[in-house]
Amino acid sequence: MSLLLTDVTIGDRPGRAVHVDRGRITWLGDAVDAPSAGRTVAGEGALLTPAFVDAHVHATATGLALTGLDLHSSSSVAGAVAALREHLAAAAGGVVLGTGWDETGWPEGRGLTRADLDDVAGDRPVYLARVDVHSATVSTALLDRIPGIAELPGYAPDGQLRLDAHHAARQAAFGAVTPAQRRAAQRATLDAAAALGIGTLHEMAGPEVSGADDLAGLLALAGEQPGPRVLGYWGELAERGGLDLVRELGLVGAGGDLFCDGAFGSHTAALSTPYADRPGTSGALRFDTASLVHHVRACTEAGIQAGFHVIGDVAVRQVLDAIGTVVDELGVAAVRACRHRLEHLEMPDDDVVDRMAVWGVVASVQPAFDAAWGGDAGMYAERLGAERAAGTNPFADLADAGVVLALGSDAPVTALDPWGGVHAAVDHRTPGSGLRPFDAFDAATHGGWSAARREHPAGPLAAGAPADLALWATTSTLSTVLAGRERPACRLLVVGGEPA
Repeated sequence: MSLLLTDVTIGDRPGRAVHVDRGRITWLGDAVDAPSAGRTVAGEGALLTPAFVDAHVHATATGLALTGLDLHSSSSVAGAVAALREHLAAAAGGVVLGTGWDETGWPEGRGLTRADLDDVAGDRPVYLARVDVHSATVSTALLDRIPGIAELPGYAPDGQLRLDAHHAARQAAFGAVTPAQRRAAQRATLDAAAALGIGTLHEMAGPEVSGADDLAGLLALAGEQPGPRVLGYWGELAERGGLDLVRELGLVGAGGDLFCDGAFGSHTAALSTPYADRPGTSGALRFDTASLVHHVRACTEAGIQAGFHVIGDVAVRQVLDAIGTVVDELGVAAVRACRHRLEHLEMPDDDVVDRMAVWGVVASVQPAFDAAWGGDAGMYAERLGAERAAGTNPFADLADAGVVLALGSDAPVTALDPWGGVHAAVDHRTPGSGLRPFDAFDAATHGGWSAARREHPAGPLAAGAPADLALWATTSTLSTVLAGRERPACRLLVVGGEPA
Protein backbone atom coordinates (compact mmCIF):
# COMPACT_ATOMS: atom_id res chain seq x y z
CA MET A 1 0.00 0.00 0.00
CA SER A 2 1.30 3.47 -0.88
CA LEU A 3 1.84 5.93 1.95
CA LEU A 4 1.67 9.73 2.06
CA LEU A 5 3.21 11.75 4.86
CA THR A 6 1.75 15.22 4.50
CA ASP A 7 2.16 18.59 6.22
CA VAL A 8 5.60 17.76 7.57
CA THR A 9 8.73 19.84 8.12
CA ILE A 10 11.74 18.59 6.16
CA GLY A 11 15.00 20.18 7.21
CA ASP A 12 13.99 23.78 7.73
CA ARG A 13 11.02 23.75 5.33
CA PRO A 14 7.48 23.27 6.72
CA GLY A 15 4.43 22.35 4.65
CA ARG A 16 6.11 19.51 2.77
CA ALA A 17 4.93 16.01 1.84
CA VAL A 18 6.54 12.67 0.95
CA HIS A 19 4.91 9.93 -1.10
CA VAL A 20 6.10 6.35 -0.66
CA ASP A 21 5.37 3.28 -2.75
CA ARG A 22 6.97 -0.18 -2.95
CA GLY A 23 9.44 0.66 -0.24
CA ARG A 24 10.88 3.77 -1.88
CA ILE A 25 10.29 7.49 -1.93
CA THR A 26 8.45 8.31 -5.15
CA TRP A 27 7.71 12.01 -4.73
CA LEU A 28 8.62 14.99 -2.51
CA GLY A 29 7.20 18.48 -2.68
CA ASP A 30 4.78 21.02 -1.28
CA ALA A 31 1.94 19.43 0.66
CA VAL A 32 -0.69 21.22 -1.46
CA ASP A 33 0.56 19.38 -4.55
CA ALA A 34 0.80 15.93 -2.96
CA PRO A 35 -0.54 12.90 -4.88
CA SER A 36 -3.06 10.55 -3.32
CA ALA A 37 -2.06 7.37 -1.51
CA GLY A 38 -3.59 4.29 0.05
CA ARG A 39 -2.78 5.63 3.50
CA THR A 40 -2.21 9.22 4.59
CA VAL A 41 -0.50 10.36 7.79
CA ALA A 42 -1.11 13.98 8.74
CA GLY A 43 2.13 15.35 10.12
CA GLU A 44 0.59 18.53 11.56
CA GLY A 45 3.88 20.31 11.04
CA ALA A 46 6.03 17.63 12.70
CA LEU A 47 9.68 17.20 11.74
CA LEU A 48 10.39 14.41 9.25
CA THR A 49 13.93 13.13 8.80
CA PRO A 50 15.72 10.07 7.49
CA ALA A 51 15.58 7.31 10.10
CA PHE A 52 18.70 6.88 12.18
CA VAL A 53 21.22 4.12 11.50
CA ASP A 54 23.13 2.74 14.48
CA ALA A 55 26.31 1.52 12.83
CA HIS A 56 27.59 -0.68 15.67
CA VAL A 57 25.31 -2.76 17.91
CA HIS A 58 25.25 -6.09 19.75
CA ALA A 59 21.55 -6.83 19.78
CA THR A 60 21.34 -9.83 22.10
CA ALA A 61 23.68 -8.35 24.71
CA THR A 62 21.81 -5.05 24.49
CA GLY A 63 18.47 -6.78 25.03
CA LEU A 64 19.84 -8.76 27.94
CA ALA A 65 20.99 -5.47 29.48
CA LEU A 66 17.58 -3.91 28.86
CA THR A 67 15.79 -6.85 30.45
CA GLY A 68 18.46 -8.03 32.90
CA LEU A 69 21.03 -6.62 35.30
CA ASP A 70 22.18 -3.15 34.24
CA LEU A 71 25.03 -1.80 36.38
CA HIS A 72 25.71 1.45 34.51
CA SER A 73 24.30 3.52 37.38
CA SER A 74 26.22 1.73 40.14
CA SER A 75 28.54 4.16 41.89
CA SER A 76 30.42 1.78 44.17
CA VAL A 77 31.29 -1.86 44.73
CA ALA A 78 28.67 -1.93 47.48
CA GLY A 79 26.05 -0.50 45.12
CA ALA A 80 26.82 -3.02 42.39
CA VAL A 81 26.68 -5.91 44.87
CA ALA A 82 23.35 -4.63 46.20
CA ALA A 83 21.98 -4.50 42.64
CA LEU A 84 23.17 -8.07 42.07
CA ARG A 85 21.53 -9.23 45.30
CA GLU A 86 18.23 -7.61 44.29
CA HIS A 87 18.40 -9.15 40.82
CA LEU A 88 19.09 -12.61 42.22
CA ALA A 89 16.07 -12.35 44.48
CA ALA A 90 13.81 -11.52 41.54
CA ALA A 91 15.28 -13.67 38.77
CA ALA A 92 14.65 -17.32 38.12
CA GLY A 93 17.51 -19.82 38.19
CA GLY A 94 20.25 -20.04 35.63
CA VAL A 95 23.21 -17.90 34.66
CA VAL A 96 23.13 -14.24 35.70
CA LEU A 97 24.28 -11.79 33.03
CA GLY A 98 25.02 -8.17 33.81
CA THR A 99 26.89 -5.33 32.22
CA GLY A 100 27.96 -1.73 32.70
CA TRP A 101 30.00 -1.52 35.90
CA ASP A 102 32.83 1.01 35.88
CA GLU A 103 35.17 1.26 38.84
CA THR A 104 36.50 4.66 37.74
CA GLY A 105 35.75 6.94 40.69
CA TRP A 106 34.35 4.23 42.94
CA PRO A 107 35.17 5.01 46.60
CA GLU A 108 36.58 1.52 47.19
CA GLY A 109 39.26 2.20 44.58
CA ARG A 110 38.74 -1.18 42.90
CA GLY A 111 36.37 -3.12 40.71
CA LEU A 112 34.20 -6.12 41.46
CA THR A 113 35.89 -9.38 42.43
CA ARG A 114 34.96 -13.02 42.41
CA ALA A 115 34.56 -12.90 46.21
CA ASP A 116 32.03 -10.06 45.93
CA LEU A 117 29.92 -12.17 43.59
CA ASP A 118 30.27 -15.42 45.53
CA ASP A 119 29.14 -13.79 48.77
CA VAL A 120 25.69 -13.08 47.31
CA ALA A 121 25.38 -15.58 44.44
CA GLY A 122 26.60 -18.77 46.09
CA ASP A 123 26.55 -21.56 43.52
CA ARG A 124 24.82 -19.43 40.88
CA PRO A 125 27.00 -18.71 37.79
CA VAL A 126 27.43 -14.94 37.32
CA TYR A 127 29.04 -12.95 34.50
CA LEU A 128 29.25 -9.17 35.00
CA ALA A 129 30.90 -7.33 32.11
CA ARG A 130 32.78 -4.14 32.70
CA VAL A 131 31.32 -1.16 30.83
CA ASP A 132 33.69 -1.57 27.86
CA VAL A 133 32.75 -5.28 27.55
CA HIS A 134 36.42 -6.22 27.17
CA SER A 135 36.76 -7.56 30.68
CA ALA A 136 34.41 -9.01 33.25
CA THR A 137 34.19 -10.34 36.76
CA VAL A 138 32.76 -13.82 37.10
CA SER A 139 31.73 -16.06 39.97
CA THR A 140 33.39 -19.29 41.01
CA ALA A 141 30.37 -21.23 39.77
CA LEU A 142 30.94 -19.93 36.23
CA LEU A 143 34.72 -20.49 36.36
CA ASP A 144 34.08 -24.11 37.34
CA ARG A 145 32.24 -24.60 34.03
CA ILE A 146 35.26 -23.63 31.90
CA PRO A 147 38.02 -26.28 31.89
CA GLY A 148 41.53 -24.87 31.63
CA ILE A 149 40.53 -21.23 32.00
CA ALA A 150 43.23 -20.64 34.61
CA GLU A 151 45.84 -21.34 31.93
CA LEU A 152 44.53 -18.73 29.49
CA PRO A 153 46.04 -15.24 29.04
CA GLY A 154 44.12 -12.68 31.05
CA TYR A 155 43.05 -15.01 33.86
CA ALA A 156 43.23 -13.66 37.41
CA PRO A 157 42.39 -15.58 40.60
CA ASP A 158 40.19 -12.73 41.81
CA GLY A 159 37.79 -13.39 38.92
CA GLN A 160 38.57 -10.23 36.96
CA LEU A 161 39.18 -11.65 33.51
CA ARG A 162 40.67 -10.08 30.39
CA LEU A 163 41.95 -11.21 26.99
CA ASP A 164 41.44 -14.90 26.11
CA ALA A 165 40.17 -15.82 29.57
CA HIS A 166 37.44 -13.21 29.24
CA HIS A 167 36.44 -14.43 25.79
CA ALA A 168 36.14 -17.98 27.13
CA ALA A 169 34.00 -16.83 30.07
CA ARG A 170 31.79 -14.73 27.83
CA GLN A 171 31.21 -17.67 25.49
CA ALA A 172 30.31 -19.91 28.42
CA ALA A 173 27.95 -17.34 29.94
CA PHE A 174 26.12 -16.47 26.75
CA GLY A 175 26.11 -20.12 25.71
CA ALA A 176 23.92 -20.79 28.74
CA VAL A 177 21.22 -18.38 27.52
CA THR A 178 18.14 -20.27 26.35
CA PRO A 179 16.66 -19.72 22.87
CA ALA A 180 13.61 -18.12 24.48
CA GLN A 181 15.79 -15.70 26.48
CA ARG A 182 17.78 -14.86 23.38
CA ARG A 183 14.70 -14.15 21.29
CA ALA A 184 13.16 -12.01 24.03
CA ALA A 185 16.39 -10.03 24.33
CA GLN A 186 16.62 -9.46 20.59
CA ARG A 187 12.98 -8.36 20.44
CA ALA A 188 13.61 -5.92 23.29
CA THR A 189 16.46 -4.35 21.31
CA LEU A 190 14.43 -4.06 18.10
CA ASP A 191 11.51 -2.52 20.00
CA ALA A 192 13.79 -0.05 21.76
CA ALA A 193 15.41 0.92 18.46
CA ALA A 194 12.04 1.49 16.81
CA ALA A 195 10.92 3.73 19.67
CA LEU A 196 14.06 5.84 19.16
CA GLY A 197 13.65 6.33 15.41
CA ILE A 198 16.41 3.89 14.47
CA GLY A 199 15.54 2.27 11.16
CA THR A 200 18.67 0.14 10.71
CA LEU A 201 21.07 -1.63 13.06
CA HIS A 202 24.52 -2.87 12.05
CA GLU A 203 24.86 -6.07 14.09
CA MET A 204 28.51 -6.74 14.95
CA ALA A 205 28.53 -10.49 15.52
CA GLY A 206 31.37 -12.95 15.72
CA PRO A 207 32.50 -16.15 17.42
CA GLU A 208 33.81 -14.20 20.42
CA VAL A 209 30.72 -11.99 20.69
CA SER A 210 27.72 -14.05 19.66
CA GLY A 211 27.41 -17.28 17.74
CA ALA A 212 26.22 -17.97 14.23
CA ASP A 213 22.87 -19.25 15.54
CA ASP A 214 22.40 -16.00 17.47
CA LEU A 215 23.02 -13.95 14.34
CA ALA A 216 20.81 -16.10 12.12
CA GLY A 217 18.01 -15.88 14.68
CA LEU A 218 18.29 -12.11 14.87
CA LEU A 219 18.14 -11.72 11.10
CA ALA A 220 15.08 -13.96 10.96
CA LEU A 221 13.36 -12.11 13.80
CA ALA A 222 13.95 -8.72 12.19
CA GLY A 223 12.25 -9.97 9.04
CA GLU A 224 9.12 -11.22 10.77
CA GLN A 225 7.35 -7.86 11.09
CA PRO A 226 7.82 -4.22 10.10
CA GLY A 227 10.48 -2.54 12.17
CA PRO A 228 14.22 -1.87 12.23
CA ARG A 229 16.19 -3.86 9.67
CA VAL A 230 19.39 -5.61 10.70
CA LEU A 231 22.52 -5.62 8.55
CA GLY A 232 24.78 -8.41 9.74
CA TYR A 233 28.58 -8.49 10.06
CA TRP A 234 30.67 -11.47 11.15
CA GLY A 235 34.04 -10.84 12.82
CA GLU A 236 36.17 -13.87 12.01
CA LEU A 237 39.36 -14.11 9.98
CA ALA A 238 39.17 -15.58 6.49
CA GLU A 239 41.84 -18.13 7.40
CA ARG A 240 39.48 -19.46 10.08
CA GLY A 241 36.54 -19.75 7.69
CA GLY A 242 34.99 -16.36 8.39
CA LEU A 243 33.92 -15.73 4.81
CA ASP A 244 31.90 -18.95 4.66
CA LEU A 245 29.26 -17.64 7.06
CA VAL A 246 29.21 -14.26 5.32
CA ARG A 247 28.21 -16.01 2.11
CA GLU A 248 25.84 -18.48 3.78
CA LEU A 249 23.79 -15.81 5.57
CA GLY A 250 24.17 -13.10 2.94
CA LEU A 251 25.88 -10.75 5.38
CA VAL A 252 27.06 -7.25 4.61
CA GLY A 253 30.64 -7.76 5.65
CA ALA A 254 33.35 -9.89 7.22
CA GLY A 255 34.43 -7.87 10.17
CA GLY A 256 32.88 -5.54 12.62
CA ASP A 257 34.12 -6.78 15.95
CA LEU A 258 37.12 -8.64 14.63
CA PHE A 259 39.10 -7.81 17.75
CA CYS A 260 42.57 -6.62 16.80
CA ASP A 261 43.02 -5.28 20.33
CA GLY A 262 40.94 -4.57 23.42
CA ALA A 263 39.79 -1.42 25.22
CA PHE A 264 41.28 1.42 27.26
CA GLY A 265 39.19 0.70 30.34
CA SER A 266 40.50 -2.87 30.56
CA HIS A 267 44.09 -1.83 29.70
CA THR A 268 43.95 -4.11 26.64
CA ALA A 269 43.94 -1.62 23.77
CA ALA A 270 47.36 -1.82 22.07
CA LEU A 271 49.40 1.36 22.64
CA SER A 272 52.78 2.51 21.39
CA THR A 273 53.69 3.72 24.90
CA PRO A 274 52.48 2.30 28.23
CA TYR A 275 49.31 3.23 30.05
CA ALA A 276 49.68 6.23 32.34
CA ASP A 277 48.02 4.47 35.27
CA ARG A 278 49.59 1.07 34.64
CA PRO A 279 53.06 1.65 33.18
CA GLY A 280 53.81 -2.07 33.18
CA THR A 281 51.54 -2.71 30.19
CA SER A 282 50.87 -1.29 26.73
CA GLY A 283 48.01 -3.66 25.92
CA ALA A 284 48.39 -6.28 23.20
CA LEU A 285 47.70 -7.06 19.58
CA ARG A 286 45.65 -10.20 19.00
CA PHE A 287 46.69 -11.16 15.45
CA ASP A 288 49.87 -11.12 13.46
CA THR A 289 49.93 -8.76 10.52
CA ALA A 290 50.18 -11.58 7.97
CA SER A 291 46.77 -12.89 9.08
CA LEU A 292 45.25 -9.44 8.64
CA VAL A 293 46.80 -9.07 5.18
CA HIS A 294 45.36 -12.45 4.23
CA HIS A 295 41.93 -11.37 5.49
CA VAL A 296 41.94 -8.04 3.64
CA ARG A 297 43.20 -9.73 0.47
CA ALA A 298 40.56 -12.48 0.60
CA CYS A 299 37.78 -9.98 1.24
CA THR A 300 38.96 -7.60 -1.49
CA GLU A 301 39.29 -10.35 -4.08
CA ALA A 302 35.75 -11.51 -3.22
CA GLY A 303 34.35 -7.97 -3.20
CA ILE A 304 33.40 -8.34 0.49
CA GLN A 305 33.72 -5.54 3.00
CA ALA A 306 36.23 -6.24 5.78
CA GLY A 307 36.04 -4.64 9.21
CA PHE A 308 38.26 -4.44 12.26
CA HIS A 309 37.90 -3.48 15.92
CA VAL A 310 40.82 -1.10 16.53
CA ILE A 311 41.19 1.26 19.49
CA GLY A 312 44.86 1.72 20.41
CA ASP A 313 47.22 3.47 18.02
CA VAL A 314 49.30 0.32 17.45
CA ALA A 315 46.23 -1.67 16.38
CA VAL A 316 45.08 1.13 14.08
CA ARG A 317 48.43 1.30 12.32
CA GLN A 318 48.68 -2.50 12.06
CA VAL A 319 45.38 -2.72 10.18
CA LEU A 320 46.20 0.26 7.93
CA ASP A 321 49.54 -1.35 7.10
CA ALA A 322 47.73 -4.58 6.20
CA ILE A 323 45.31 -2.69 3.96
CA GLY A 324 48.27 -0.87 2.42
CA THR A 325 49.89 -4.18 1.50
CA VAL A 326 46.73 -5.21 -0.35
CA VAL A 327 46.58 -1.80 -2.06
CA ASP A 328 50.07 -2.49 -3.40
CA GLU A 329 48.99 -5.95 -4.61
CA LEU A 330 45.49 -5.32 -6.00
CA GLY A 331 45.36 -1.56 -6.53
CA VAL A 332 43.57 1.34 -4.90
CA ALA A 333 40.38 0.93 -6.95
CA ALA A 334 39.79 -2.65 -5.75
CA VAL A 335 40.26 -1.66 -2.12
CA ARG A 336 38.11 1.48 -2.40
CA ALA A 337 35.28 -0.56 -3.93
CA CYS A 338 35.09 -2.70 -0.78
CA ARG A 339 34.95 0.28 1.58
CA HIS A 340 36.62 -1.60 4.44
CA ARG A 341 35.73 -0.42 7.96
CA LEU A 342 37.58 0.51 11.13
CA GLU A 343 35.40 0.21 14.22
CA HIS A 344 35.91 2.66 17.13
CA LEU A 345 39.13 4.16 15.70
CA GLU A 346 39.93 6.20 18.78
CA MET A 347 43.62 6.98 18.12
CA PRO A 348 44.25 7.73 14.43
CA ASP A 349 47.17 10.00 13.63
CA ASP A 350 47.38 12.29 10.58
CA ASP A 351 48.99 9.60 8.42
CA VAL A 352 46.20 7.13 9.26
CA VAL A 353 43.53 9.71 8.41
CA ASP A 354 45.20 10.49 5.09
CA ARG A 355 45.47 6.84 4.11
CA MET A 356 41.86 6.15 5.07
CA ALA A 357 40.70 8.99 2.83
CA VAL A 358 42.74 7.77 -0.15
CA TRP A 359 41.76 4.12 0.28
CA GLY A 360 38.07 4.75 1.01
CA VAL A 361 38.17 3.24 4.50
CA VAL A 362 35.13 3.95 6.71
CA ALA A 363 35.39 5.30 10.27
CA SER A 364 32.65 3.71 12.40
CA VAL A 365 32.76 5.73 15.62
CA GLN A 366 30.87 6.12 18.90
CA PRO A 367 30.58 9.74 20.10
CA ALA A 368 29.07 8.60 23.39
CA PHE A 369 32.51 7.20 24.29
CA ASP A 370 33.93 10.71 24.37
CA ALA A 371 30.91 12.01 26.25
CA ALA A 372 31.28 9.29 28.89
CA TRP A 373 35.05 9.06 29.25
CA GLY A 374 36.66 12.08 27.56
CA GLY A 375 37.80 15.34 29.10
CA ASP A 376 40.55 16.29 31.52
CA ALA A 377 39.26 14.14 34.37
CA GLY A 378 37.67 11.24 32.52
CA MET A 379 38.73 7.63 32.12
CA TYR A 380 40.69 8.43 28.95
CA ALA A 381 42.85 10.93 30.85
CA GLU A 382 43.34 8.43 33.68
CA ARG A 383 44.43 5.66 31.33
CA LEU A 384 46.34 7.66 28.73
CA GLY A 385 47.34 10.90 30.41
CA ALA A 386 45.70 14.23 29.58
CA GLU A 387 47.74 14.97 26.45
CA ARG A 388 47.09 11.64 24.72
CA ALA A 389 43.46 11.66 25.85
CA ALA A 390 42.88 15.03 24.18
CA GLY A 391 43.83 13.48 20.84
CA THR A 392 41.30 10.68 20.93
CA ASN A 393 38.26 10.52 18.63
CA PRO A 394 39.26 13.35 16.25
CA PHE A 395 35.95 13.44 14.38
CA ALA A 396 36.57 16.82 12.78
CA ASP A 397 39.90 15.72 11.29
CA LEU A 398 38.28 12.65 9.77
CA ALA A 399 35.39 14.63 8.32
CA ASP A 400 37.64 17.36 6.95
CA ALA A 401 39.77 14.71 5.20
CA GLY A 402 36.71 13.27 3.48
CA VAL A 403 36.61 10.00 5.40
CA VAL A 404 33.13 8.43 5.54
CA LEU A 405 31.88 8.68 9.13
CA ALA A 406 29.14 6.45 10.54
CA LEU A 407 27.90 6.94 14.09
CA GLY A 408 26.93 4.07 16.38
CA SER A 409 26.45 3.27 20.04
CA ASP A 410 28.28 -0.04 20.53
CA ALA A 411 25.26 -0.91 22.68
CA PRO A 412 25.26 -2.21 25.35
CA VAL A 413 28.59 -0.45 26.00
CA THR A 414 26.66 2.82 25.70
CA ALA A 415 22.92 3.11 25.35
CA LEU A 416 20.91 3.22 22.15
CA ASP A 417 20.53 7.00 21.93
CA PRO A 418 20.84 8.41 18.40
CA TRP A 419 20.06 12.04 19.22
CA GLY A 420 22.47 11.83 22.13
CA GLY A 421 25.16 10.49 19.80
CA VAL A 422 24.62 13.35 17.36
CA HIS A 423 24.87 15.93 20.12
CA ALA A 424 27.95 14.24 21.62
CA ALA A 425 29.66 14.33 18.22
CA VAL A 426 29.11 18.09 18.14
CA ASP A 427 29.93 18.78 21.80
CA HIS A 428 33.25 16.95 21.80
CA ARG A 429 35.16 17.29 25.07
CA THR A 430 38.25 18.36 23.15
CA PRO A 431 37.72 21.77 21.50
CA GLY A 432 38.05 21.57 17.73
CA SER A 433 37.47 17.81 17.52
CA GLY A 434 33.68 17.87 17.18
CA LEU A 435 31.53 17.80 14.06
CA ARG A 436 29.34 20.53 12.67
CA PRO A 437 25.70 19.83 13.61
CA PHE A 438 24.46 18.86 10.14
CA ASP A 439 27.57 16.75 9.54
CA ALA A 440 26.90 14.88 12.78
CA PHE A 441 23.27 14.26 11.83
CA ASP A 442 24.33 13.08 8.37
CA ALA A 443 26.85 10.68 9.91
CA ALA A 444 24.07 9.25 12.11
CA THR A 445 21.73 8.69 9.17
CA HIS A 446 23.23 8.69 5.68
CA GLY A 447 26.64 7.71 7.09
CA GLY A 448 25.33 4.31 8.14
CA TRP A 449 24.08 3.62 4.63
CA SER A 450 27.41 4.71 3.18
CA ALA A 451 29.29 2.52 5.63
CA ALA A 452 27.30 -0.48 4.42
CA ARG A 453 27.76 0.47 0.74
CA ARG A 454 24.00 0.94 0.30
CA GLU A 455 23.58 4.71 0.03
CA HIS A 456 21.37 6.33 -2.60
CA PRO A 457 23.37 8.67 -4.87
CA ALA A 458 20.96 11.57 -4.32
CA GLY A 459 20.86 11.07 -0.55
CA PRO A 460 18.33 9.56 1.87
CA LEU A 461 15.56 12.08 1.19
CA ALA A 462 15.25 11.92 -2.58
CA ALA A 463 12.98 10.25 -5.11
CA GLY A 464 14.13 6.68 -5.53
CA ALA A 465 15.77 6.41 -2.11
CA PRO A 466 14.67 3.69 0.32
CA ALA A 467 11.78 4.97 2.43
CA ASP A 468 13.38 4.85 5.87
CA LEU A 469 11.85 7.81 7.68
CA ALA A 470 11.24 9.08 11.20
CA LEU A 471 8.48 11.50 12.16
CA TRP A 472 9.26 13.34 15.38
CA ALA A 473 6.97 14.77 18.03
CA THR A 474 8.18 18.32 17.49
CA THR A 475 7.36 21.12 15.09
CA SER A 476 10.87 22.51 15.39
CA THR A 477 13.06 22.62 12.31
CA LEU A 478 16.07 20.33 12.16
CA SER A 479 18.37 23.33 12.70
CA THR A 480 16.50 24.22 15.87
CA VAL A 481 16.59 20.66 17.19
CA LEU A 482 20.34 20.45 16.61
CA ALA A 483 21.08 23.89 18.02
CA GLY A 484 18.96 23.28 21.12
CA ARG A 485 20.32 19.76 21.70
CA GLU A 486 16.73 18.50 21.69
CA ARG A 487 15.88 14.81 21.82
CA PRO A 488 12.35 14.64 20.40
CA ALA A 489 10.32 11.46 20.75
CA CYS A 490 9.71 9.37 17.66
CA ARG A 491 6.06 9.61 16.62
CA LEU A 492 6.30 7.23 13.65
CA LEU A 493 9.03 5.08 12.16
CA VAL A 494 8.85 3.92 8.55
CA VAL A 495 11.28 1.23 7.37
CA GLY A 496 11.30 0.18 3.74
CA GLY A 497 8.02 2.00 3.25
CA GLU A 498 6.28 0.10 6.08
CA PRO A 499 5.23 1.84 9.31
CA ALA A 500 6.78 -0.01 12.24
